[in-house]
Amino acid sequence: MARLQLPNPPPSSPAVRSVMQANRARDTQPERRLRHALRAAGMPGYRLNWKGAIGRPDISYPGRRIAIFVHGCYWHHCPRCYRNLPKSNPEFWARKFELNHERDARKRRQLEDRGWKVFEFWECDVRDRLAESVAAVALTRASDPVDDANQARTRERAPARTAGSARSTS
Repeated sequence: MARLQLPNPPPSSPAVRSVMQANRARDTQPERRLRHALRAAGMPGYRLNWKGAIGRPDISYPGRRIAIFVHGCYWHHCPRCYRNLPKSNPEFWARKFELNHERDARKRRQLEDRGWKVFEFWECDVRDRLAESVAAVALTRASDPVDDANQARTRERAPARTAGSARSTS
């Protein structure tokens, strides 16, 4: 499906231009905070912007079919943080946010149709409710039969340790 790209209106000032150009598409602060919290919760092994998943989720666990998108509150028009449209070029921004919402919904639907569990966290969720966000992913991972099978294989391969099998340091 072809991407619809709106022509950008001219910036209202050089300062606005600089701010807009400085915005990152990847490796944002909220993404880094969430990744750090996922690792700390014992969930390493994710892929970043993995091309193998539809929509290139910000964070994905391909083996478990978990996709995580971290939406910036401004760019995806968070209903809690940005209820109103920007005052400059409101028609452009209304259409831009509408297309962003349609794209996000399309990515979610396509991933779910292929059996993926999709999480969408807002920037403000990562800032204000990080523990709850990580717990939601952990709960899905804990109930995953793939994870249970991997843990069982790991236990089968691990040698049994007995009191007499500890190595001596002498």
